[in-house]
Amino acid sequence: MHLALTILGIALLVPTVPLLTELFILTLAAVFPPRKSAAVASDLRLAVLIPAHNEEKLLSACLCSLGKSAPIFVVAHNCTDSTAALASAAGATVLELNDDGSGGKGAALHHGFAHALASGAQAVLVIDADSTVSLNLIYTVRSAFASGASAVQTRYVAANPEASAGTRLQALAMRGINVLRPRGRARFGLSCGIFGNGFALSADTLTRVPYLADSIVEDLEYHIALVRSGIRVDFLDDTTVFGQLPDNNAAAGTQRARWEGGRALLRRRLSPQLFGEVLRGRLLLLEPLIDLLSLPLATVAVLLLLASLTPMRAYASLGLAIMALYILVTALLGQDPLLDLTALLLSPLYLAFKIANFGRTRRAARGDAAWVRTERNDDPPQ
Repeated sequence: MHLALTILGIALLVPTVPLLTELFILTLAAVFPPRKSAAVASDLRLAVLIPAHNEEKLLSACLCSLGKSAPIFVVAHNCTDSTAALASAAGATVLELNDDGSGGKGAALHHGFAHALASGAQAVLVIDADSTVSLNLIYTVRSAFASGASAVQTRYVAANPEASAGTRLQALAMRGINVLRPRGRARFGLSCGIFGNGFALSADTLTRVPYLADSIVEDLEYHIALVRSGIRVDFLDDTTVFGQLPDNNAAAGTQRARWEGGRALLRRRLSPQLFGEVLRGRLLLLEPLIDLLSLPLATVAVLLLLASLTPMRAYASLGLAIMALYILVTALLGQDPLLDLTALLLSPLYLAFKIANFGRTRRAARGDAAWVRTERNDDPPQ
């Protein structure tokens, strides 16, 4: 019986190793303040690219926050509302794209990048239409490229954590992925990642690695392509993009299924290739491989709790301690750590939500899964 329980414990714990390794190393590195680089005034020709599908209710706020300091291209992708008209009235260049939708957001980005580069842009910054940005964004991104960056990712955090206890818990998770982990990677000189919003690429980078990613997690797919090509994404920790979190379970379920299912699909497709390249000496691919192999935080927590009932309880306890440290540091990186930590009381409900969403996630992990836009908070009821 003891042997059987030990084997069960090991089977439960092996899948947790990649995430726990990632969390432990990056959390310790993120505790230290980020390195500051001197700002460099620059007249670099930076273009802003906004992919938009029926965003008439949120686009104006996005455009207003960006101001007039850089030319803006709005890709009106299969729009049936007034998105294009609003963008044009605000002075943006509208690029209408009507297709079958199978390429998802990646198709809109590829279309927009091509037009921005043709206009003479030396770098292109991607901002989602439901976002607003900090005042120093354009200046900071220009400065990074003037200092030699090939690709950058800004802080990308929740704009509406106070909407509900659920959105506060989502915002905490988002900060861990989009702030703590890239800050830790930056400490080691690693590529910080691309999170789909608030990232920018130089013209040279786009020429060298065209944006052809078309999976439902095209940002992760493209980032891996960049690292495989020897290009590092730098983390800009002193400027921020604020994105809306869905405030209802249906929309949150769609978003979570796309993220987790898409990662599972890429895990199956790319992990063997990355593992082979690491074995051949390309050690810079080790961290992206570990990240790709990492299961979702809630899944790992459940596996550790189950393993704590076996003779492997010492390892399980260590793993839970690592997760607790990660969550604590993530909370301290925000504006309201106490409120963030209080939101953890909803964790059992979140686990129930994840279980109920499992079917959606499995469908999103199929090779033929379609990119599905997350319902906006201001969308009319379906």
